[in-house]
Amino acid sequence: MPLPPLIPLEHFFDNPEKAGGRISPDGTRLSYLAPERGRLNVWVRTVGGDDDTCVTHDHVRGIRSHSWSRDSSRILYSQDQGGNENFHVYAADLSRPGDPSVDLTPFHDVRAGIVDVPWDDPAHVLVSMNRRNPQCFDVHRLDLGTGTLEVVAENPGNIAGWHTDNAGRLLAASAQTSAGDTEILVRASEDEDFHSLTVYANEDGGNVYGFTPDGAALWVGSARDADLTRLVRLDLATGEETLIHAHGEVDLSGPVLRSRTGELLAVLYMVDRLEVAFLDDDFERKWRRAAELHHGDLSGLSMDDEERTWVVSFDDDREPGATFLLDTSTGEHEFLFRPRPTLDPAHLAPMRTVRIASRDGYTLHCCLTLPLGVEPEALPMVLVVHGGPWARDTWGYDPEAQFLANRGYAVLQVNYRGSTGFGKAFLHAAEHEFAGKMHDDLIDAVEWAVAESIADRERVAIYGGSYGGYATLVGVTFTPDVFAAAIDYVGPSSLVTLVRSFPPYWRPFLQGSWYRFVGDPGTEEEPNEEVVADLWARSPLSRVDAIRTPLLVAQGANDPRVTKQEADQIVAALAERGVEVEYLLKEDEGHGFANPENRLDLYRAMERFLAEHLGGRSGE
Repeated sequence: MPLPPLIPLEHFFDNPEKAGGRISPDGTRLSYLAPERGRLNVWVRTVGGDDDTCVTHDHVRGIRSHSWSRDSSRILYSQDQGGNENFHVYAADLSRPGDPSVDLTPFHDVRAGIVDVPWDDPAHVLVSMNRRNPQCFDVHRLDLGTGTLEVVAENPGNIAGWHTDNAGRLLAASAQTSAGDTEILVRASEDEDFHSLTVYANEDGGNVYGFTPDGAALWVGSARDADLTRLVRLDLATGEETLIHAHGEVDLSGPVLRSRTGELLAVLYMVDRLEVAFLDDDFERKWRRAAELHHGDLSGLSMDDEERTWVVSFDDDREPGATFLLDTSTGEHEFLFRPRPTLDPAHLAPMRTVRIASRDGYTLHCCLTLPLGVEPEALPMVLVVHGGPWARDTWGYDPEAQFLANRGYAVLQVNYRGSTGFGKAFLHAAEHEFAGKMHDDLIDAVEWAVAESIADRERVAIYGGSYGGYATLVGVTFTPDVFAAAIDYVGPSSLVTLVRSFPPYWRPFLQGSWYRFVGDPGTEEEPNEEVVADLWARSPLSRVDAIRTPLLVAQGANDPRVTKQEADQIVAALAERGVEVEYLLKEDEGHGFANPENRLDLYRAMERFLAEHLGGRSGE
């Protein structure tokens, strides 16, 4: 098989031509994201028409997602400034598509988000804001026409999530206890105070998905008395659970609920591919009809109020985002778009899932992408480490994996311990194992690839963003002989300064996450010396003298999660040693590069850097 052509970086990382298709609640119009003046904006057209019109006009950062108001008169979306993550809620009035969008939450240094778009009250939405207190989010009822805000609930400081019933009333909340557990609070009406229904131990989940149709219970993800998270019905009167559905190998990904009533339609699980357990015959018929439109996994679904007209998109390793309009009653359908039509599936590499044993007996679910046109033996390889760490890699289209494979590299993505979806024992095996057994899992995966003759031991690179950037720096400081090149993308270099710099609204909820898995270093004025010593010992900055691997560092100046300090201090420490390091800093970015010109700069630098140190192909 000949080598595929060198695919231009723009085909992977520039703005998509179209993406994110949605149907309006009344079923008459389609919306989608597409560029206007080089930035993604929302466009709308009539179903069956060709009257495509841009209705938002953000030419600074671009819009990443959107939704409809319940009466189909407005487009709603969130936007921040330069990546600072202080998102505001905006509305575009479709009766005036040329006008600027209205900032519905125009408050300085405030983060806002949509809690609910109620069925029974299309003139209002519920929004959360940390306007009163930077550390916690209150809920307000927002009038879309006037911008008037009415307080629905004040956050006492420990509530992490708010939940509405099927009439749009704010009747439940998820709080974090002082021990880091999840407490579910409920009330009978918005005029009453919340009271405690039940407490889930930190490892047992307690994720609320919604109210049951009768309003007498909640749909909840629970791992009580089990390793895997299952779907349960949590009774509001007694706090008792009733098991609804479970998988034998992986955690619940989530239920599919009828948005108007809360009826349970299906349950989703991500194993090697998406698996669906259907609990409603009519929904199953419609889903299976939609699934016949494409060979990928159905990954995006938007329905009108009658659930007759669907917009569906598919995830596929070599043909991303194919999107269709479907009449589920007749089966009539229309192909709408592919986000990246310039990508030829024949030139993209298949991804396969593999399972690798860790040295202490865990099963590591991994994704492997091998380049086309070469024998899969002794290849240069890039170990790509996902962020989080409470996230996971899955089968499907991955632009970074495809870019790297097209340049001739094997790409290995590892769900190391601490990754989500594989049970609470696997998740919590990561506690206090940063730069420890979590990193051992990555090394074990590299050793597997070498033993399988896939990877050339002398030509392995490590790359990742956020936690993956930290893992990259751990790789070149704790195991400096393993990697021939390393790319750190918005990764922390010191766990001490990282945890101390988290945004104020993270602080009430750190007990159940970072403090439990890593530790609480305290403040500079009142440090927890024992924890500080442990975190420093697990920090790449403490071992900077071990770095001899070529290193590329990329950082957004406005990043509120992993601040610029994290990149600056590792680069400065290397400069003091006289070690050259390439530093790509973008002043208009936050935690990851959103603007296409900055993404392209990053991947051009990666392409050149890896070609120099691993010998892959390059367009330069």
